[in-house]
Amino acid sequence: MTPNELKHALSSGLLSFPLTDFDADLQFDPRGYARRLEWLMPYGATVLFAAGGTGEFFSLEPGEYASVIRTAADTCRGRVPIVAGAGGGTRLAISYAQEAQRCGAQGVLLLPHYLTEAGQDGLVAHVEAVCKSVQIGVIVYNRGACKLTADSLLTLAQRCPNLIGFKDGLGDIERIVAIRQKLGDRFVYVGGMPTHEVYASAYQALGVPVYSSAVFNFVPRTAIEFYNAYARGDTATTGRLLDEFFLPYLAIRNKGEGYAVSIVKAGAAIVGKSAGAVRPPLSDLKPAEVDQLATLIRGLGPQ
Repeated sequence: MTPNELKHALSSGLLSFPLTDFDADLQFDPRGYARRLEWLMPYGATVLFAAGGTGEFFSLEPGEYASVIRTAADTCRGRVPIVAGAGGGTRLAISYAQEAQRCGAQGVLLLPHYLTEAGQDGLVAHVEAVCKSVQIGVIVYNRGACKLTADSLLTLAQRCPNLIGFKDGLGDIERIVAIRQKLGDRFVYVGGMPTHEVYASAYQALGVPVYSSAVFNFVPRTAIEFYNAYARGDTATTGRLLDEFFLPYLAIRNKGEGYAVSIVKAGAAIVGKSAGAVRPPLSDLKPAEVDQLATLIRGLGPQ
């Protein structure tokens, strides 16, 4: 798949980040992960992101990372494109991106670098180095310490033909408008706020029509129902699902730091698709919170 073909695949439909399966000893479980992908694919996500944020990229060892990407690429080959998360300092991010390409991923989602702040010149040099290290398409994720401006993205677009996408997790409206105005159709634009369904309509008005869904991991029918209603402008359905599920879900998610990932793993366990516990420093939901989530999921009906 060429970078432009990946750009086209990302430009419509629902995107998602599968959980990474761990066993009882918190070791990667490739068989469980392959079964998860087989379960999710028929629901119709157009692209899946392996070892993304919801897939706990930040807790994977380099050797595990290769196994995750290879398992995803082999399982989904010819059916759903796989974009691999990559991040960390520049040399490490290059290593991950190149490993993703070797393992058969069709693209790379460049996650924020770790910890330290960086100016625009440094961010441009970082993204450019990663893009030039691979031939597959790259999507840059504006979130955390990575806050690229429209001018920086224009420079990168001119230097890096395989930089095809921009994902936003900052929620900075002024920045998004400036980027869309300056870059136009050069990039595919992806919404990446945690539980993005709550932000979807607002982002659509800003020219960011597609998004990634974390809840697709455990209520895929509902995630697709919401996306389809959103895509056709059915505000009655999206409003109902926001009231019945997404806003109460946020109330549970917001009870703990790092729960954006933990609550998804809890949801998967509730519906009989457990991916194991989260790895430290994340922590699992408390029993009472799991009960609240289970009640909420039951209210949606069969998935």
